[in-house]
Amino acid sequence: MSFNQSLDLSSLAQDIKRWGRELGFQQVGITDLDLSAEVDALKAWLDKGYQGEMHYMSAHGDMRLHPEQLHPGSLRAISVRMDYLPEHAQFASTLENPEQAYISRYALGRDYHKLMRNRLKQLAQKIATKVEDLNARPFVDSAPILERPLAQKAGLGWIGKHSLLLDEQAGSWFFLGEILIGLPLPTDTPQQDAPGCGNCTACITICPTQAIVEPYVVDARRCISYLTIEHPGVIDENLRPLMGNRIYGCDDCQLICPWNRYAQLTQEADFSPREQLHPQSLLDLFAWDETTFLNQTQGSPIRRIGHERWLRNIAIALGNAPYSEATLSALQEKHASIQSEMVSEHLVWAIAQQQEKKSQNPSENRKTKRLINSVKKALPRDA
Repeated sequence: MSFNQSLDLSSLAQDIKRWGRELGFQQVGITDLDLSAEVDALKAWLDKGYQGEMHYMSAHGDMRLHPEQLHPGSLRAISVRMDYLPEHAQFASTLENPEQAYISRYALGRDYHKLMRNRLKQLAQKIATKVEDLNARPFVDSAPILERPLAQKAGLGWIGKHSLLLDEQAGSWFFLGEILIGLPLPTDTPQQDAPGCGNCTACITICPTQAIVEPYVVDARRCISYLTIEHPGVIDENLRPLMGNRIYGCDDCQLICPWNRYAQLTQEADFSPREQLHPQSLLDLFAWDETTFLNQTQGSPIRRIGHERWLRNIAIALGNAPYSEATLSALQEKHASIQSEMVSEHLVWAIAQQQEKKSQNPSENRKTKRLINSVKKALPRDA
């Protein structure tokens, strides 16, 4: 790549931020690629096996710490934020109804990977009008890159105790993306006066499976988002009752976070919930065959888990649901026809849970009740 030595890089950096906002990014920052401060924490996390079955985390560990290896010639990262919280998200009402399916709010609309990547490509194209033979590559959760530390260095926020990025005026309901670029652009500074989390431990306390094992450290093997999305096999029987009706991802640590009362609602129509996904009953979603699943999740991030994991997750949720003859019958019918041993194991468990509840009236989980009450009070506007 070559660029005019007389190019005003400070002016270009301001143009990049303006173009980014015009393309729908709520915040744009620029940072160098020095991630040496993350070495010890990443190594300790991997050594404890907290990555679970995400073997790619250890396979590309060194590259995560050296983005310039991921895209040779890179000198800076342009980090962007895009809000995704939709109006009328109905968090509380869905969590409150154990017969409805709870799907993480980021996954209810169009797959953000494609949308954001296209916008980042457009941003790179705008930069290319000023720089000949531009060396730049966009990323949206698509390669071994430590996006949250880079975003923090770029001034987009601070990393909270739940390990997600937080911003004082935007909470955490947003996606991150990056462009690695071979230009020595002036860098932004981290939020030196960021209020941080202080003594608050709400996310640690509320986590259904106690996956936040210490401030800023998440054991993925216990995290419901990992279990329902990344984990390919049998889910620990001890964790299943704690998953409630969460069939794809989990938002509890964000729902309880005080900073999310300041979250911004998205203006992106593509992030609005799809009717076929929300609100929907567990039994209706459980009835989807593989063809229906693929059709109904086309263009959605949910599609990548496949029909087998979809059934596994819903089976657990049905096992956690109050007893009903319809639920028990649906589980038994599915078990009689299922070919997957992995799904079958979860169906057997769910059937046993339903049968056990026939003569019981289980009390409401106190932690879930507390979360629901907090959500009702804390969510911004019509979310």
